[in-house]
This record gives sequence, C-alpha cells and structure tokens, in this order.
Amino acid sequence: MGKSSKDKRDAYYRLAKEQNWRARSAFKLIQIDEQFDLFSYAEPSQCTRVVDLCAAPGSWSQVLSRILIKGESFGRRAWVEKMEGFRKQAGGPVGENSKDDDVSGMGALGVQPPSAELKPRPNVKIVAIDLQPMAPLEGIIQMAADITHPSTVPLLMKAIDPDFDERNQTHKVDLVISDGAPDVTGLHDLDIYVQSQLLYSALTLAMKVLRPGGKFVAKIFRGRNVDLIFAQLKLVFERVHLAKPRSSRASSVEAFVVCEGYRPVKDWTPEIGDALNIPQRASQQPVHSEAQTRHVREDGIVELHFEDEESDPQRWIAPFLACGDLSAWDADATYRLPADYVSLPPVQPPTAPPYKEAIERKRAEAGAYGKTKDRLRTSHRDGT
Repeated sequence: MGKSSKDKRDAYYRLAKEQNWRARSAFKLIQIDEQFDLFSYAEPSQCTRVVDLCAAPGSWSQVLSRILIKGESFGRRAWVEKMEGFRKQAGGPVGENSKDDDVSGMGALGVQPPSAELKPRPNVKIVAIDLQPMAPLEGIIQMAADITHPSTVPLLMKAIDPDFDERNQTHKVDLVISDGAPDVTGLHDLDIYVQSQLLYSALTLAMKVLRPGGKFVAKIFRGRNVDLIFAQLKLVFERVHLAKPRSSRASSVEAFVVCEGYRPVKDWTPEIGDALNIPQRASQQPVHSEAQTRHVREDGIVELHFEDEESDPQRWIAPFLACGDLSAWDADATYRLPADYVSLPPVQPPTAPPYKEAIERKRAEAGAYGKTKDRLRTSHRDGT
C-alpha cells in the first residue's frame, strides 16, 4: 500500500494537510457552522466566549482561533464573500439573493479576485480542555483537566474571566462544543452507552457555564434509544437538531447534536453524574410524565406520545439535517490523485499518544516492523 493511499481514500484527510488543519474533523465544525450559524456572525450577538471540550489534537480549537480571533472565513461563507467582492468590483448587485451568480467571466473582464478581508472580533476568550497535552494555538487558553470532575468548572470560569461571579450572567460563555469520543471497542451497544455518558458530562459542564440563550454542540453515536437523549436535551434547550456533516463518513454512526437557546431551570443546579435529574419545573409540576406510549412505525421511526403533549410536549424525534454543500467531497469515496502529487506529513503529529511507549519499545527491541535494519540486510543477502 503506497504512502498516498490514505489521501486517495479520504479526501478530507488530504485537504486537512493541504489547508494546514490539524485533523480532518475541522471540516465537520465548519460545515455545522454553515448550517446553524454557530458563531453568530451578525452583530450585536456575535459569539466571543467559547469552551472546547475534549479538544486534543486541537482541530476544532484551530477553527475557533482562525475564525474568531484572526477573522478568517471558510467554506460556503468564504465563497459568498468572494462573490460579493467580485460584484462590488464589477459594479453589479451585491448579496446572496442576486439573480446572476455566474461570475466566471469576470476575470476576463479585468476584474481581479478580491483579497480576503479579515474580520477579527474584540474580546474573544477561547478555552480548550483535555486530559491529553495539546500543542499551543494562537489565542487559545489550554487546560489539562477532567470534564467529569466538579473542580474543573471554577477553574474554567476563572480562566475565562478572573473576576468571575456566578450571579453575573455576563461572565458566562456563548458556545460549548465537544468532539470527544471513547476508544471504540467494536461492541456497538457498549460504545453508544459510553459516548452518551461522555455527552452527559459535557452537558453538565455546559449548563454550569452557558449564558441563557447559549448553544451546545456535541458528538453522539446514534443508537436504538437515542430519542431519549434528544428528549432530555429538549428540557433545557429551545431547539435541538441532529446534524450529519458531509465530511463525516456515511458508514459511521457518529452525528452531532446542535442545541440552541439554553433555558436555565430556576432554583436548580446540575451536578456531575446527575446531569438531567431535574426535580421540578418552575411551575412545580413533575418533569417526567408517566402516561406515555411508545410506537415503532414500519420505517423504524419511534413515536412517543404523552397525555399533555399538546400543552407541554416533552419528547419528540429531533430533526435530522445534513450539513455541507452537495458539491463538497464525499468522505466515503476514493479519488484519483494527480501524477505529480506528493503526500504531505500531518500538520501536527500527536504530542503524547497513548501508544508512544509501545512504539519506542518495539523500535528498541526489534525495529518498527519486527526486524532491525541489520537483520533486513542479512535476510536479503541470504535470499530469504
């Protein structure tokens, strides 16, 4: 198998190296942002305070740094801005809704491509948390902490603002994202369960630091009872969607829950390990209704119905949205590479991979592939 075989089998792996991203997962966050406007580009509600959970190796933090701190644009948004720049120079109509989208001939008319205009945001605070070490990034505050431990929350808020006060909502964050996942075992039920517990830990931390109306994005593995998680998320968020970026392989069970409009529950504080055990609503009515029916349709969709569904719907099936242009690369396809293509090294190799000690021992004892160079030379001379 050649060195460039992975570049052919995974277009986003190749593009990540060409565009200087640390990992292909950067495209997932960019495509989700295209669909849901995670970073709130319109003033005055711009996103300036973000927490990145399970951040290593740092591709999502890299996206945050380049968009929020440097002011760069990517994906469809960058294309729209470029087309508007063309139209301004050509004296044509400006805006996404202009009828003439064919600007391919503007270069022949002497119109030069507009230079990328950087739009950095003031007072941006980004905190990246992970147990594993991560190479530094411009403007990113890094913390080596456990998101399942209660002591992480005050440390996180102090990192964002040294004058943090729990009673002052202005100190809280606009967005919490999490791309964390366990080391999969191949036992799907076990992997889905462990991932759901990781999501609940991220959610508990998010509910402690999010401002009212904030957003939460986290990876999820789709399973048989995933509708339960959606229903629980809906208790504290106005809108919950299930997003599948085009850069995420269709053969993978991974997707991303996108929660918008955080609604804190009055007189209740979430605790680690007990994320959504909300005892009562503000109206003093029980949160969970016992009178419910569960019906599986022929197409596999699960329908949940409650007695008070019309007055207070609590469980439903989250809308599923595919993110990213249809013209984007297919993560499951294999593409032909140019004849002069040279495979690039990773932008940022792992700083402390869990298998580092095993590789060092293997090389010290018998080489990277079980044989030292001297043994290989001897084998070739002997014809074996």
